[in-house]
Amino acid sequence: MTEGLVRGTQLVVFRIGKEYYGMGIDAIREIVRLPEITEVPDAPDYLEGMINLRGKVVPVVDLKKRLRISGDEHGKSTRVLITDKTETLAGLIVDSVEEVANIEPDSVEPPPEMMSAIGIEYITGVAKTADRLVILLDVKKIMSRYDMKDITDLSES
Repeated sequence: MTEGLVRGTQLVVFRIGKEYYGMGIDAIREIVRLPEITEVPDAPDYLEGMINLRGKVVPVVDLKKRLRISGDEHGKSTRVLITDKTETLAGLIVDSVEEVANIEPDSVEPPPEMMSAIGIEYITGVAKTADRLVILLDVKKIMSRYDMKDITDLSES
């Protein structure tokens, strides 16, 4: 069982490439369509830029690039998960949002030990549902304090 999951935890399940990923619903403030993004010069490659979200400047990270996953460009189903679980409001671009699912703690296993791919540090577990596996991500690790300081510095300059 993965630490932190309680009975009937709700996950926002989304796709990046052909795989399904999930984050606890408490990590997501809202989900928005992909708005126009203002690029930031000299930014890390995974930082797509910034958006104006009801008067607030929000840095936006492409999760596909952050996790080093290859795939198509943004499409009609692309969404931005707005999270405030880090030191600053941030957006995470995903290919599509599939559902909010109830996951029981006993259906979650830690990531297999033999997984040594880049990005494993962001994975907290793997949830087994009736029809698929959902890779569980930790938003705080994806948006580490070091990265968020760089992004915040860029959005304030």
